[in-house]
Amino acid sequence: MANLDLRTSRGKRQIDFTRENPFKDTALGLVSTQSFPAIVGAADAMLKSAEVTMVGYEKVGSGLCTAVVRGNIADVRLAVEEGAKTAEKFGQLVSKSVIARPMPNLEVVFPIGSHLAELVQKRRGYSRLSNRSIGLLETRGFPAMVGAADAMLKSADVQLASYEKIGDGLCTAIIRGSVANVAIAIDVGIQEAERIGDFHSLMIIPRLLEDLEHTLPVASYWIDEQEPLPVLLPNKVKEKEKEPILLPQEESQRIPLKRVVEIEEL
Repeated sequence: MANLDLRTSRGKRQIDFTRENPFKDTALGLVSTQSFPAIVGAADAMLKSAEVTMVGYEKVGSGLCTAVVRGNIADVRLAVEEGAKTAEKFGQLVSKSVIARPMPNLEVVFPIGSHLAELVQKRRGYSRLSNRSIGLLETRGFPAMVGAADAMLKSADVQLASYEKIGDGLCTAIIRGSVANVAIAIDVGIQEAERIGDFHSLMIIPRLLEDLEHTLPVASYWIDEQEPLPVLLPNKVKEKEKEPILLPQEESQRIPLKRVVEIEEL
């Protein structure tokens, strides 16, 4: 493609469109669902099916959530298909898309750049609940979600990691623990949610990959903040008082009076 010349009052400015696009072999994959547990399950399927990186989630309200991954074009296509299949199993798939060779302008405006995942990892790190199975129980209505969370905590050895709201009255309680305990807790939570209000969806993931681990919400209670390093100050050394130094003094000599007179006459 030829260069484009733009003439202005100050002279000629040249824009080069012949430079090689650094994103020519990469792609973005997007899968959208109507449920937070469904989008987490879709993201898990995408990460485990191909060599892609989890960028994050985008929640636009009314219960719509989108998982965004990136990688080379072939891997992203495969990941999106697997994520869509998982969402379809729960009847929650809204849409899917593969954007090949995204332009840099697209990445700096939308929160889909690869640097987003790096920032999330640096900001939060691991929590005390990492490396445990995860269970997500979604209800329509906050009271049903709180009641289900309480029932789950009382029924098995699990911990409430956090909760998520995505609009349209949908709330998700997120628990962590062993696979067996999470499964027992989810069953009890469903019964309690249906008793109080409306149960919507669920998801159990036995093993989380690192990318997914860093993008899931975790309450600040479970995050160990690094203690600041102690400030090392130099010890104050008490200075010794300086002893006065006695300078040698010359012995005073008496001058005879006669000599003093002679000197004055001169």
